[in-house]
Amino acid sequence: MADWVTISALATAGGTFALAGTTYAAVRSGNRSARTAEQTLLAGLRPLLVQSSADDQPQRIRFVDEVRVTAPGGGAGVEVIDGKVYLVVSLRNVGPGIGVLHGGYLYPDPQRASMADHAPVASFHRLTRDIYIPSGKMGFWQIACRDENDPERVAMVEAVERGAFGADILYGDYEGGQRVITRFGLFREDDGVWRHSAVRHWQLDRVDPR
Repeated sequence: MADWVTISALATAGGTFALAGTTYAAVRSGNRSARTAEQTLLAGLRPLLVQSSADDQPQRIRFVDEVRVTAPGGGAGVEVIDGKVYLVVSLRNVGPGIGVLHGGYLYPDPQRASMADHAPVASFHRLTRDIYIPSGKMGFWQIACRDENDPERVAMVEAVERGAFGADILYGDYEGGQRVITRFGLFREDDGVWRHSAVRHWQLDRVDPR
């Protein structure tokens, strides 16, 4: 004779197990959808800075000590005044999101794209104001080496005289995430105009594609 109590219990357990499997699959699918939606949202916020175009308008930028430096389209403004170095780099944001500049790091020697890594983020010189570059628009980055006791200043003056040096620029999206470091090489052409070119990008807040 069939034990209907046992059969009923087994049927209930089987139904519960099947429901659990269905729920697990639904949760996994929901998690994948949520991750996909998050990645899509982040991709829409992501900035990417490169050099501006040669036919872009020049930008004349003021420093806190009232020095003004002009950066041509597709180039940089580099001035040495009283032994102090002033730099303005003309940029364009080719990413879909607004770029917020955080700071940068100067190298007295040109830096190659093949170099293994960037300078530690903690060593970057932070901007004293927020600089925003909308998607598809021009903008700039500026930095000055003024401290008379700073050995970096002396090295940068010599680099400007040689006509070549490097810079890493730190920036991210307008929410403070998706930080990127873009390396630029700067060089002075025979006509005295400073040009620059983005040579490498590092992603700090997600897996780097390389």
